[in-house]
Amino acid sequence: MTFIYPTGSNKAHPLPLSPEYKSSIKRAPNKPLIPMRHTLSELTGPVYGHETVREGDNDLTTQHTGEPIGERIIVHGHVRDEDGRGVPNSLVEIWQANSCGRYVHVRDQHPAPLDPNFTGAGRTVSDAAGYYRFVTIKPGAYPWGNHHNAWRPAHIHLSVFGHSFVTRLVTQMYFPADPLFPFDPIFNSVPDEKARARMVSSFDLENTQPEWALCYRFDVVLRGKNATPMENH
Repeated sequence: MTFIYPTGSNKAHPLPLSPEYKSSIKRAPNKPLIPMRHTLSELTGPVYGHETVREGDNDLTTQHTGEPIGERIIVHGHVRDEDGRGVPNSLVEIWQANSCGRYVHVRDQHPAPLDPNFTGAGRTVSDAAGYYRFVTIKPGAYPWGNHHNAWRPAHIHLSVFGHSFVTRLVTQMYFPADPLFPFDPIFNSVPDEKARARMVSSFDLENTQPEWALCYRFDVVLRGKNATPMENH
């Protein structure tokens, strides 16, 4: 692994100011960023939450007394470095809307039903090869008020923690051939077409479980020319 940060890979990430994504107008910095060196405590701080992951936290369909409504899916892949090697012991967390496109959150007033058997959040730790796996329900699209008739494509939020608090990266995983892609300013805030494609999962028939669940693969590349676009860059 190179010890020189490849600044060119920053072009893969969303632009801080994306006028079509209206919230970014107020959030984007209007002055040049000032790099701040991490201290030793930030680089070697305690593992953030890894030890609290319980067996079954990665199965969002078994967290309640009944089964959630919707299409059961498997989401799996690897957390990799820029050289393609798996990154072990990464804390991977997901959160998402239910199959009707609604989050379990007081701010979400979308007139779609909540599912009492689906909370929409899970976590796991990547194994020695950097592999992770979730079982969940395919989320629905939902309106978000950015512009007239604005709908977000179906997606799953995915967070990856390293070994200290400052190593958190957040991205969104989308599903293949979603017709809402051309109309979504968040998806299109990533300027490079190839980089946008790295946010789209691939259908994985080989690991689909017959008569039980379809499978999607989503590898997370932490940096480099093939980095997964991250929304906190």
